[in-house]
Amino acid sequence: MVSVTSSGQITPRGEPPYFIVIDRALRDEGTSYHYLPPSDWSAAPERLLSRLNGAFEGGPRVLTGATWTTDAPFRETETAIAAARARGILAVEMEAAGLYAFAKTRGRAVICLAHVTNQMGTIEGDFEKGKANGTAAALFVVSRIVTQLG
Repeated sequence: MVSVTSSGQITPRGEPPYFIVIDRALRDEGTSYHYLPPSDWSAAPERLLSRLNGAFEGGPRVLTGATWTTDAPFRETETAIAAARARGILAVEMEAAGLYAFAKTRGRAVICLAHVTNQMGTIEGDFEKGKANGTAAALFVVSRIVTQLG
């Protein structure tokens, strides 16, 4: 399973839009706790991550890093954002922790992508996803993942 979710930039890594292959997600939601005991992180299957090195050349910008999964935007306070930034978190999204917990518990192959499309509503014209709302870029990245993981 390949998941693509829209996300907000926490630690700047250039101007959005761009993608993040989520290697681990901070668990600040409820779904992941239905699958795994409490812990800070839910991680991508390492066997999949290692196979994606170099897969995205010639396409849109793709980084690898951590995100913060929250199920409620009202939790995205200045204090929480600063704490996430201090932990090296690149973006905030709403799905990865639960999906990675599911993958670990059920032995499934899951990779989550964060499509960083905004800077948390702090600039004019925020939430711009790029040409065709980012569809072509997202399909390029997903097709490269499917090709690499076969």
